[in-house]
Amino acid sequence: MEKKVMNIMPRWVPLLGGVLGSTVCGLLLYAWSVFIKPFTTEFGWSRADIAMAFSICALVFGLTTFIAGKMSDKYGPRIVVIFGSIILSAGFILSGFIQDKWQLYLSYGLISGFGGGLVYLPPIATAPKWWPDRKALATGFAVVGLGIGSFIMAPLATYIITDPELGWRYVFIYVGIAMGIMGMIAAFCLAVPPAEWKPAGWSPAIATANSMATPGRDYLFGEAIRTKQFWLLYLSYFCGCFAGLMVISHIAGHGTDAGLAPMQAAAAVSTLAITNAAVRILIGLVADRVGTKLSLLIVFSLQVIAMALLYPAGPSVVFLGIIAGIIGWNYGAMFTLFPTACLQYYGPTAQGANYGLLFTAFGLAGFAGPLVGGLLKDITGTYYAPFIAGAIVVSLSVLVSIILKPPLNKA
Repeated sequence: MEKKVMNIMPRWVPLLGGVLGSTVCGLLLYAWSVFIKPFTTEFGWSRADIAMAFSICALVFGLTTFIAGKMSDKYGPRIVVIFGSIILSAGFILSGFIQDKWQLYLSYGLISGFGGGLVYLPPIATAPKWWPDRKALATGFAVVGLGIGSFIMAPLATYIITDPELGWRYVFIYVGIAMGIMGMIAAFCLAVPPAEWKPAGWSPAIATANSMATPGRDYLFGEAIRTKQFWLLYLSYFCGCFAGLMVISHIAGHGTDAGLAPMQAAAAVSTLAITNAAVRILIGLVADRVGTKLSLLIVFSLQVIAMALLYPAGPSVVFLGIIAGIIGWNYGAMFTLFPTACLQYYGPTAQGANYGLLFTAFGLAGFAGPLVGGLLKDITGTYYAPFIAGAIVVSLSVLVSIILKPPLNKA
């Protein structure tokens, strides 16, 4: 039965599944900083305590994508996303009933993080297979929802939190239900194209060094991880995510510390979310033309500058919004460029497992970045040191982008 569905499915449908699935993950992850003030007020937790919940979630989320990729390659993307949606929704709803830190770490960090990883990876591995003529653009659609979700979540959560008849617990309950429904719809939009399928009239183009492609070579998972390029990509991904996730988990707290009202600080989160979403498709158009290598070099170079300017931007709604938008743009671009680079370097056969492992860099960075940011804030009393540390770390991604070359074609 599924085979028949795959043969007749319009190729835009998996893109819709990617948008919905990644929006669910955006709701899960990318507005966490709006919870800093209510958690501090109700429980008296430190910034490091609050950041730990996000760090655990990001770590589990990232590490789970490797499992999700292997499962998607073996069993198909649909069943993996269905399973993940149920787990993610349950964990998020349970977070609305917590009374202690360990409960939040379990419900939001472990349970929701695990479910989110299962939802996130399969559409990214699936959508570009339907669009071999526009791999980067298809990947952009598959991840654009991360920005959309955070754009929705920041003002929505802030509104619910500040409503005297509701409060932060209702954010987890209401949004958790919505996430489960959206994830299920996404799952039924996903299927793998038939073997040897390709768009009518399309033939593979001759690759260039700048495109990072390796014509005629399709790496198995065990072969891909034995190349040095895979681990250079991994390092670069980690460093870029370290800085971006540090900002995402703390930018609202930075704004309120600098004297902004909660809704003004939330506006910076929303601005970051808008550019985070917009770039994921736009950078795909750019990368399909100028190449992923040059695109990565540009966005990482801009990110170093933006991170250095983030602290002084805090007291100004406009300045903070501009810097947040630039950071969101550069951060969001990675989630189109890295899966595209992985696909171009190593081919489609093991893309689920290859990118699943590569994306664990996000999980490690998601644990380290927010936690280091919270610890440095607690130690120094300001966000100056965390943001400068983020700029230094992401500068390593600039270096990798300069020296990176495709693996040798052994075919």
